[in-house]
Amino acid sequence: MSLNVVTLVGRVGRDPDVKYFESGSVVCKFSLAVDRRSRKSDQPDWFTVELWSRNAEVAANYVRKGSLIGITGSLKLDTWQDRASGAPRSTPVIRGERLDLLGSRRDSEAPMDDSYGDDQF
Repeated sequence: MSLNVVTLVGRVGRDPDVKYFESGSVVCKFSLAVDRRSRKSDQPDWFTVELWSRNAEVAANYVRKGSLIGITGSLKLDTWQDRASGAPRSTPVIRGERLDLLGSRRDSEAPMDDSYGDDQF
């Protein structure tokens, strides 16, 4: 048996970057700052979050820099070759399957108290 589940709650570090494809698919990426309970410093851990389909559309419409959100998804590695050196590179990405908008109405112009899941993953 194997298991790859990540659950994070934190604040969005930048407005979502949304891309629409000719096929009709939509993807949204943004950074998420998460405080670590055991850490004594004020520096959060930073994660790159990737959302697809309905979750991406919801994030594009309701998530902004500073929004408090919850993400449940899986960890994946994006890999590529460095153009200058040709060396293989990789970075961890959280592929979100569930987006929870946790902020209050005062945190944003739009309501942010709903949860959205995407069963297409």
